[in-house]
Amino acid sequence: MIRPARPRKPAAVVATVLTTVLLLAACGAPPKVQTALEDVGKADGSATEGAPKGFEDYYGQSLEWTECGEGFQCATASAPLSWKDADAGSIELALRKIPATGQKVGSLLVNPGGPGGSGVDFVGDPGRFGLALRSSFDIVGFDPRGVGSSTPVTCLDDQGKDEFLSTDYPYTPEGLAARIDAVRAWGQACAENTGPLLGTVDTQSAARDMDMLRAALGDDELHYLGFSYGTQLGATYAGLFPDRAGRLVLDGALDPTLSSDEVALQQAEGFESALRAYVADCQAGDQCPLTGSVDEGLQQIHSIVEDAEANPIPTSSARSVTKKLAFYGVAVALYDEASWPYLTQALQGVLWEGTGDDLLYLADVYNDRDEDGSFSSNSEEAFRAINCADGRAEEDMDQMRALAQQIEEAAPTLGESFGYSGIECADWPYPPAEQEFDPSAKGTPPIVVIGTTNDPATPYRWAQSLAKTLDAGVLVTYEGEGHTAYGRSNSCVSGAVEDYLVEGTVPEDGLTC
Repeated sequence: MIRPARPRKPAAVVATVLTTVLLLAACGAPPKVQTALEDVGKADGSATEGAPKGFEDYYGQSLEWTECGEGFQCATASAPLSWKDADAGSIELALRKIPATGQKVGSLLVNPGGPGGSGVDFVGDPGRFGLALRSSFDIVGFDPRGVGSSTPVTCLDDQGKDEFLSTDYPYTPEGLAARIDAVRAWGQACAENTGPLLGTVDTQSAARDMDMLRAALGDDELHYLGFSYGTQLGATYAGLFPDRAGRLVLDGALDPTLSSDEVALQQAEGFESALRAYVADCQAGDQCPLTGSVDEGLQQIHSIVEDAEANPIPTSSARSVTKKLAFYGVAVALYDEASWPYLTQALQGVLWEGTGDDLLYLADVYNDRDEDGSFSSNSEEAFRAINCADGRAEEDMDQMRALAQQIEEAAPTLGESFGYSGIECADWPYPPAEQEFDPSAKGTPPIVVIGTTNDPATPYRWAQSLAKTLDAGVLVTYEGEGHTAYGRSNSCVSGAVEDYLVEGTVPEDGLTC
């Protein structure tokens, strides 16, 4: 995916954060209890079957689980720095699991998206998984290489990162040159502070890590639930290891057939459609600050975002809302219709009171920025590093300019924020990885692909395309708003997902919920 509008988090995470943090005081997390539990792993050598030559010890490792909060267990796995060089050294992968409460089927690996989302954090809320899953599986979240509590990508300090995420660069020759300089400096800092890991955080390497984790967890095949970017990770695994794929569910799908430029255009259209739905809903109520028709309401949002470049919106703090931050604040609330009231509240502040406090808060939720100026995750660092490791957008300035114009015509409200995505990997220190798998993943069991009809971050057509690309793809459609469907939609979706993962019952291809 491209920056700035990234499907970094499933909508359930965004809605949870906004509900619990915007309205309630934050509570501290319980300390970890380091109580050793029984080792899990295959000591008979069967775990190393299928391991690449030289990597047998990684596949055969045992995981030492410790209690890390009530109802959770944590472990650290060792993974090779490079899957091409067994002698290059190792990195760590952090895992957290919710142990099965009933008759265990196996392990279910989950990934919340991003790239850069923490699976360790994601499983911290067991309630987002149905009782059938929690009964039948050890639900295992992991931080992929470069992410969070695993060996991380590290770039700028908090102050530098804050400046990078809030500074506007006008679409002028001078502004674009300044943006290129900032991106170049970011990449250089990543290389200096991360080291050679920066060159091995591509999705294929992360998928190979998943196969190693499958073996270390004692499973003959991988059962997996991936959201957003997690669908790319899951589809990549299926392509690399079709004979070891178990039951895979891919929710909020990315389209593997698209170029980075096509992604930028279609994602801009997706956010435009979602924003239109929000404005119509807002104006149907009696507290909406957007006046006139839906088109006029969209124009008012456009003016708020665009005007913030020349005249940042003041807040009650020393910070102000730039155009970039205004965009983030609007975009994050579109991930789930349950978050729409918070966008209305933020727009009321801007239009009725002349303050950007709530809009700034929403932007900070998007960027994982805490009130004290620190960041609770390295999702931005990992997002850029993984995307640049996977591929590049068009870097010719004339072609970027033409695409930016096309995007603005297709998405007039927020489209300008999607332009010039080819700059985002300018002079990146490492080349992209070469694709080493068949995207059709021939030979797998059925793979369930879920698409939401008005998903802003991963448009519905992407799910349709992924289901067609996969040789065994089965499409399930959720008719609704927001990003992803499982855990935030209806019993039709949850039933299809859980019946497949637990019982192996394949939903009807084309099922509409």
